[in-house]
Amino acid sequence: MMLCSRRSLLALAAISVGATAIGAPAQSDRAALVTTSITVSGAVENSLTLGVDDLRAFPTQKVSEVPLVCQSGANVGKIENFRGVRLRDILEKANVVAPAHNDVKKMVVIAGASDGYRVVFSWSEIFNSPVGEGVYVFFEKDGMPLADDQGRIAMVSTKDLRTGPRHVKWLKDIEVRKIVD
Repeated sequence: MMLCSRRSLLALAAISVGATAIGAPAQSDRAALVTTSITVSGAVENSLTLGVDDLRAFPTQKVSEVPLVCQSGANVGKIENFRGVRLRDILEKANVVAPAHNDVKKMVVIAGASDGYRVVFSWSEIFNSPVGEGVYVFFEKDGMPLADDQGRIAMVSTKDLRTGPRHVKWLKDIEVRKIVD
């Protein structure tokens, strides 16, 4: 059996049987997971709370298509026609605090969802590699707000070879943390 993220596997099971899979949020439960704002906290000078309107004030990008590939390499779908903000731009507004010259090399960015799902990026990925050009906090699809199955705010790393593991539905918070001294 191929290994996919728990979410991808449950979503595929739900689609294939035409019902909600065991352990996957039911349609009514998804509404409870929907997020309308995100917080940015941790090792930042300016803690932020950003709603969709706040995100629209950033330079936005439109992305036509991102294939969703789970960690096994299996293609499990795609995200199309979405608009969002680069995570880098949000972090620049929050102003990452790095007192010592090399502190940024020891920092991670943790993106969390309302269902407890979490993903990690290194500071270097976001600010010093091509990956950072393609990490989007998105809020619109086909010119409309995101549906309940994504939340009003979500995230995806479009430059990853396996995009599914760092696709965060129901994005709730972004924390910057120094992990080593």
